[in-house]
Amino acid sequence: MRKIFMTALILVLALSSCAFADGVKIGSCIYRFSDAFMLRFRNAMSAESAKEGAELVLADSQNDQTIQDGQVEEFIANGVNVLIINPVDRMATQNIIDKAKAAGIPVVFINREPPADILSTYDKAYYIGAKPEESGTIQGELLAEYLKSHTEHDKNKDKKLQFVMLMGENGHQDMILRSEYSVKALKDAGIEPVQIVGAIANWDKLQAMNMMNAFIMSIGPENIEAVIANNDEMALGAVEALKANDYNKGNPEMYIPVVGVDANASALEAMDRGEMLGTVLNDADGQGSAAVKLAVMLAEGKDVSKEVTDGKYIWIPYQKVTRGEKK
Repeated sequence: MRKIFMTALILVLALSSCAFADGVKIGSCIYRFSDAFMLRFRNAMSAESAKEGAELVLADSQNDQTIQDGQVEEFIANGVNVLIINPVDRMATQNIIDKAKAAGIPVVFINREPPADILSTYDKAYYIGAKPEESGTIQGELLAEYLKSHTEHDKNKDKKLQFVMLMGENGHQDMILRSEYSVKALKDAGIEPVQIVGAIANWDKLQAMNMMNAFIMSIGPENIEAVIANNDEMALGAVEALKANDYNKGNPEMYIPVVGVDANASALEAMDRGEMLGTVLNDADGQGSAAVKLAVMLAEGKDVSKEVTDGKYIWIPYQKVTRGEKK
């Protein structure tokens, strides 16, 4: 059964007609191919693999940890030199580390950070990503800057910010820390935030749109002063719901600022149209490139101590993106 789903799910990338440099073969599991951010990540990994002359084999774990565990076993059985893993469940990464350790294969985790106590159980396990508290902080700063220059946006004149929070996957560290630090940044800026409603929308545009429509119907758009979304897909879902109710269509009196994270192309276009306030660049290109570079170094047995922080981590910083900027 495992070989059947591996044949169906693995995408083998033909990188060049020449021989692969040093015969480095990378096996990589992505939690879900349909995720917009991870598509950018995969494209960056593919481009860097071609540049490095390494063979990259990608597998779609379909948001199922059992499938991913089987894919890891198959990669190891097929003789990959190194693993790059985007975990379905960051709390279930011990099993992956144990398999890699038993085979003596280095493993680089991406996008979903394993707990430090799990990562520390294998000296050849690493993590590449961005610190989610940074993205939350920048979201709060974007809103604070806007509100301080648009005092009329305090609709009920209570000197507080009534906002909706659209959250990613339950238990995901990005969801937890982006939500926490966006609110903290508002408080640090002297704004009193009041979350009137929040919901888990699983990083998904359609789920967020449906939830935002329900909030608009139950709360009334006139009582919503901002939307904070843990990623751009959910922010765009909120924008679609607002537009369906004649908000965020160009009338400054019917505008609710919406912020997201990722700086994907659709979000940048929505910002240019004035439908969305801002976003935070989650550098998929930088992270994907760094993951492959580190993986190749590990596969070739090179010293990576100068590449990592605290012996385990490579951090790619977030960047604030406002209207008119292109990333």
